[in-house]
Amino acid sequence: MSTLEVSNLNDGTTTVATTFVTNGSAKVWVNFRGSDTFGIDNSFGVSSCDDDGVGDYSVNVTSAFSTDGFSSTSSCQGDSSNDNRGCCTDNNGTSETRVNTFICTSGAASDSAEVHVTIHGDLA
Repeated sequence: MSTLEVSNLNDGTTTVATTFVTNGSAKVWVNFRGSDTFGIDNSFGVSSCDDDGVGDYSVNVTSAFSTDGFSSTSSCQGDSSNDNRGCCTDNNGTSETRVNTFICTSGAASDSAEVHVTIHGDLA
């Protein structure tokens, strides 16, 4: 295997430091359908997503993080019957993030039409 060492990357108009790419870019992201037909629509660095119950999902990453202190964020979209949804994430070890979605007004668990998760951290 060869190693290429560079300080900056340039696309012809913008230059960024390689540390931004290696340290600041999302290591994992996913967009999946949580209601109707469960499934991943698009992803990077995700091996699978699981539907663990009403409003309860897990995102499994392809490469584990160095610690379970990585940063995961999520957003979710409701359906036509109740668009006021909230979601939260919780890291579960170094290779899984749990996502819970709920109706904001009642706090009741509820599947979401779309769920988006982004994870930042150091890969192992």
